[in-house]
Amino acid sequence: MARTILDVHILQTVPPSNLNRDDTGTPKSAYYGGVRRARVSSQAWKRATRKAFNDLLPPEELGVRTKKVAEALAERIVARDGSLQSVAVKLAVEILQAATGTKIDVPKRKAKDGEEAGASTAPQSSYLMFLSRRQLDALAALAIEGSKPDGDAKALAIRLKEKETKARARQAVDSRHSVDIALFGRMVADSADLNVEAATQVAHAISVHKSDIESDYYTAVDDLSSDEESGAGMIGTIDFNSATLYRYAALDVDELQRNLGLGLREDESPSTPVEKAVEAFLEAFITSLPTGKINTFGNHTLPSAVIVKLRDRRPVSFVGAFEEPVPQGPGGGYLRESCRQLADYVPNLEKQYGMEAPNHSWVFRVGSETEALAPLGEQVSLDVLLRDVRMAVAQRLTLGAGA
Repeated sequence: MARTILDVHILQTVPPSNLNRDDTGTPKSAYYGGVRRARVSSQAWKRATRKAFNDLLPPEELGVRTKKVAEALAERIVARDGSLQSVAVKLAVEILQAATGTKIDVPKRKAKDGEEAGASTAPQSSYLMFLSRRQLDALAALAIEGSKPDGDAKALAIRLKEKETKARARQAVDSRHSVDIALFGRMVADSADLNVEAATQVAHAISVHKSDIESDYYTAVDDLSSDEESGAGMIGTIDFNSATLYRYAALDVDELQRNLGLGLREDESPSTPVEKAVEAFLEAFITSLPTGKINTFGNHTLPSAVIVKLRDRRPVSFVGAFEEPVPQGPGGGYLRESCRQLADYVPNLEKQYGMEAPNHSWVFRVGSETEALAPLGEQVSLDVLLRDVRMAVAQRLTLGAGA
């Protein structure tokens, strides 16, 4: 059975920066092809992509990932019925525990100075829970309904023991997934049946060349120091690197459709939610950037080249093109040689495996350094790329529905 898979390949040059650091504050790295490469973890770039969704999608199509899920749900309960302000957290705890099987409790912590022993914060889950705003709204409605007429948490608890009511609560968190949950998946440790398989796989970004880590020694002067007071008010060091990165992500459109379900509105095509999600993911993944030490380095760059492939069998990364580290070009820099190396590798790989798809390949590039990539697909701008990929996905889904 034919599949619908999008491969996204990106070359992006980043100047001195510390996008993603380890526990010592050093930029993450990895050995590949026998040399040390700069690395940015997939988790860091997925986080940046999710943050970018805030500017691309309405809030109701996004989720909330937090331990403070009881507070988030309580806010929605109060928004619907302000008279439940005093019991909203208790109602939230009851229905969340019934719906997810997860214990929601007050976290244990030491009392701070001036605080009474045993003082507590709001109940929390023991791990990050990922729920869509629509799911939170559905739970809020059930909590209000089940606690009537007096907003009684005990009454709600009793009703949640009923098979039908508990099933409705679980259904509320297992339907109408948000775009970010559908794309990146969800794990519910205490109820595996509520897990959501991620439709997107994101690779760790690595430099196409050897990359060394450098250290910057800095000082800060005390503004109120007198001329007689020599020396700095503060000294320190910060590690950084610079690199031309290869980034890769694969999006299983079929899995995304299963996660999102069909169209939620009668006036739109059943494939519309998937089309919107694909377009948002492409733009967010291409243009997002992890914000580690961004105020220190101001390393705001955009990709120099983007290649998108629509496949019908399996995802394929092109990282093998860079197993042999890219040499520095005659005039300096790595981008031009990276593009040449990639342009040689891709046609050979696709020919040998019978994976050529000339009508479903797009290239979005900037500058003369990337000219070698031109034969790899249709030349497009970002806007055209988003439009054409969305149209191609809609066509594939329509054909699949009619099969």
